[in-house]
Amino acid sequence: MALWQGISKRKITGGRIRRARSKRRFEIGGERQFTNLGEQKTLHHRTTGGDSKRRVLAASICNLYIPKEKKTVKAKILTVKENPSNPNYVQRNIITKSALVGTDMGDALITSRPGQDGVINARLISAKK
Repeated sequence: MALWQGISKRKITGGRIRRARSKRRFEIGGERQFTNLGEQKTLHHRTTGGDSKRRVLAASICNLYIPKEKKTVKAKILTVKENPSNPNYVQRNIITKSALVGTDMGDALITSRPGQDGVINARLISAKK
């Protein structure tokens, strides 16, 4: 089902707005496609104007930045520990920006938008001992 991103039928006061025109094609947003934990899978998506996005549908590896060493390494994602976007995403292992994930090197914070950027970048918060 498509997501309509047009103006509401109601005013802030609660009164009804009578539309001068019907809905338009450009007001429709795309369906949500979540990034799950699993084998690497990406999707090429064409946007308005012929531009393109790479969406990560599933991933098990992230580019992990280590602030103390000032270097980036590839790390395996083990689980999603916390997600401020939606607590239910933790149970479903859905990765979004600002999600806290457990990697083989320690806990990391996701800094990229997997559904928009096509890559998962993270910053190490606490290293494993």
